[in-house]
Amino acid sequence: MSFFVVTMSNVFALDVCGYAVMSNHYHLVLHINQDKSAAWSMDEVIRLWHQLFKGSLLSRRFERGERLHPVEFELLSKLVETWRARLTDISWFMRILNESIAREANREDRCTGRFWEGRFKSQALLDECALAACLAYVDLNPVRAAIAETPEASDHTSIQQRIRAAREGLQPPALFPFAGNPRASMPDGLPFALRDYLELLDWSGRLLRSDKRGAIASCQPPILQRLQIDSRQWQYLTRNFESRFRSLVGTETSVRRACERLGKRWAQGIRDCAHYLSPNASPTAPS
Repeated sequence: MSFFVVTMSNVFALDVCGYAVMSNHYHLVLHINQDKSAAWSMDEVIRLWHQLFKGSLLSRRFERGERLHPVEFELLSKLVETWRARLTDISWFMRILNESIAREANREDRCTGRFWEGRFKSQALLDECALAACLAYVDLNPVRAAIAETPEASDHTSIQQRIRAAREGLQPPALFPFAGNPRASMPDGLPFALRDYLELLDWSGRLLRSDKRGAIASCQPPILQRLQIDSRQWQYLTRNFESRFRSLVGTETSVRRACERLGKRWAQGIRDCAHYLSPNASPTAPS
């Protein structure tokens, strides 16, 4: 599974921020890298698309170096822009990823037919608060399911991959890196310090242990203070992120701005965003 994800991310303009492969489902956190796709030349788009599909007669002739008539070149240019958009689209990424996994699973089981129950569910993470909460929710899946006791013992997860690399003072090249707290001239990457996030995840994982159920550590990691998330809210988010939120996730302000850009009058779940992710939210959560 992780092999398919990494291979696909090398073709698409999508960076893998986090993943967790469970027994009957998986979670992915993706970053849409529009600058990357915009910088691709026509040759690069065709080369990448041909890794997934046969392409067209014109694209195969172009790749072989054959000279095209101006009209043919114009037709190919329009087609390449369609491919560029698809290689920056999460729906296309998931379609091809799921098809690849389904074919491999059916081949191993020597069967045919439908493999997945339905279409994937996606949520747009609009700000740092939503990103941190979703990443932690994904990374703690095995701990929450009692499959692993700690994040570093969680097999088939991005957090295990990150921790192994961090022990060598590195970050995994296949994953979108942690770039540190937001600042001027910040490189591409997640807007957190890796050490802060690992500390946050370790602290959160301890709260999920069965012998520590409901316990709140006396000292919360500084990253929660920067994000202005109450520790009790955070504990609830790491257990219920997926079921609590809908398509747009972030502070109430972020969600309202996104609604304005999308021409939507209302976003389902905005009250939960205001309650759990917005600054000065009430530090209470349902039992």
